[in-house]
Amino acid sequence: MIQGSGRCHYHPERTGLGICVECRRVICRECTTQFEGINRCASCLDRRTKALTVSAERQEWSVGNVLLALLAAAVVYGGVLLVANLASGL
Repeated sequence: MIQGSGRCHYHPERTGLGICVECRRVICRECTTQFEGINRCASCLDRRTKALTVSAERQEWSVGNVLLALLAAAVVYGGVLLVANLASGL
């Protein structure tokens, strides 16, 4: 497709409605998808959503997370022992 022809890159028989902000291709009404308030074509939208899901995946446990979990377990265990001692003293 000749860029600037006003025809959809994916459907050359259709008139272009807008331009994808990422790849700068002319796209028709069916190819236009607004995501984050911006027009994108299907392939650019797919790349964008994959990038967002990869960054949202859970990271591995770090040393700080392990220490925090151990500290929380120690506090809970100490609370249970305190309650047990108070209950046995009554």
